[in-house]
Amino acid sequence: EVLPDKTAPEGPFGEWTGYYASSVREENLFQVKAIYHRNDPIILGNPPGRPPYAVGTMATCFARAGQIKAELQKAGVPDVVGVWSHEVGGHRLLTVVSIRQRYPGHARQAALIASFCRAGAYLGRYVIVVDDDIDVADLNDVMWAVCTRSDPASSIEIIRRCWSGPLDPAIPTERKGLNSRAIIDACRPYEWRSEFPDVVDVEEKLKKEVNEKWGGLVSS
Repeated sequence: EVLPDKTAPEGPFGEWTGYYASSVREENLFQVKAIYHRNDPIILGNPPGRPPYAVGTMATCFARAGQIKAELQKAGVPDVVGVWSHEVGGHRLLTVVSIRQRYPGHARQAALIASFCRAGAYLGRYVIVVDDDIDVADLNDVMWAVCTRSDPASSIEIIRRCWSGPLDPAIPTERKGLNSRAIIDACRPYEWRSEFPDVVDVEEKLKKEVNEKWGGLVSS
């Protein structure tokens, strides 16, 4: 039963960003008159915590990534190989898209649409576009591409006055609702991609032979 004339302080509450994002405010009290329960219950919950360890983050990452990929394809962006909304960004703040480059500007097109399609527009921060040889879900792989295939002066664009929200911890209270975005083109530069240095790697056959011989002593 809600008691309309009685209130008590409530909050703050933890959020998916890993921070307490709400203030303490007065809310109505309610009176519990009965509790129904089962013996030995299985209690499910989704307690907030610092990403990537918050319960439920992984499932939301799958959903967000799938939605963004579908919207990229609906917008006519060709050869989108993979999309992942990273756990460390709480499924919104960091999105990685891999493409098979087809024409000049393809990477920027994919980045801009991933940033502003319906699934990616709210409270985003970074979108990184990589070539199709990069695993979008592997942050080491992604950051290697950023470090070796992007040049800050020509590969990063900052877009201002984008759609944010009250849970954005990096925006002061008086500016809540708007933020900026960075899109990072971490693909081989299209105009000289055929001249880009070859990747130093080991053939899959040799990797398999080493793993079979040495087992858990080395990692593939």
